[in-house]
Amino acid sequence: MDFARDETQEAVAEVAVDLLARDLTADDLWSALAGADLLALALPERLGGAGLGVGEVATVLTEIGRKAAPVPALATLGFGVLPVVALATDEQQDALLADVPGGAVLTAALSEQGRPFPAAPAATAQPVDGGHVVTGYFVAVPHAATARHILVPTDAGVVAVDATADGVTANASPSAAGSAEFSVRFDGAVGVLLGDGADPAADVAVLYRLALASIGAYADGLLDGATALTAEHLSTRHQFGKPLAAFQAVAQQIADVYVTARTLHVAALASAWRVTHDGARSATVDDDLDVTAYWIAEELPPAMRVLHHLHGGIGVDVTYPLHRYSSTAKDLARLLGGASYRLDLVGARCSSI
Repeated sequence: MDFARDETQEAVAEVAVDLLARDLTADDLWSALAGADLLALALPERLGGAGLGVGEVATVLTEIGRKAAPVPALATLGFGVLPVVALATDEQQDALLADVPGGAVLTAALSEQGRPFPAAPAATAQPVDGGHVVTGYFVAVPHAATARHILVPTDAGVVAVDATADGVTANASPSAAGSAEFSVRFDGAVGVLLGDGADPAADVAVLYRLALASIGAYADGLLDGATALTAEHLSTRHQFGKPLAAFQAVAQQIADVYVTARTLHVAALASAWRVTHDGARSATVDDDLDVTAYWIAEELPPAMRVLHHLHGGIGVDVTYPLHRYSSTAKDLARLLGGASYRLDLVGARCSSI
């Protein structure tokens, strides 16, 4: 396995880094990402895209995570664009993705109440004239109020529902980072079943795999960015006439976080590489994805707490950038279902029972 970025991915990263370095507002950054065609990387060429895949999208998400930029990139690219490209017919892609290059937001409902990423969704979809009627309730749906469409895992497969359709009710719910998150009820909302629906469970699994690979890439950048921010603080802040980084206890703690960050980096790269090469329909990718999800849920929030500690009082200031990193880490761990749930999934793969 060669996890090194290829020339295309390096070029994509260079463009993203340049835009993120400009310290734009969230809305201006989103417009800039669209203007640089970074939102269209995975779109088919007929829609003005570059026809690229998971690796290139993961590259963008990692760089955005590295700055903890408050834009809907993870939801739009990882939860929306990639699954639509993988599952939808050409006609459906044209209808759902045409506005993405201009900045349209997509998202997905990945968690039912008490059931994150359910393999057998409780939500139902019944065929009617003009589509499928969706009934179900989901929590922690990012950017549901501004999304054009929400991808919904159901017993019939993945259904794309217009977020403004009759029967869709979105209620804002709190998040650690203060980002837009909603509980969404679908009560007879009519949507479009992606693909032919011949294997609903397999289609739902594709949605989850692409979402998990995208979360891994974003979390990789998130921890790397927070670690770099802390390292800079420790090298420039002085006590007793020398930088904080010179104290042995401080050096040991930042070293522990560095090990966690590098492990997450390898796990995220392995997940994206596996999905790229084996395909999102292959169950061979699940081992890597489950390990990555567990590492995020188990190790990411504690690592952020150490980084806060190393900052001292400034680390808990909500106006200081580290707060965005750590709060987003909490939200990602919650979205994944928490460490215990993810450990159970990993354990099930290791057990012969």
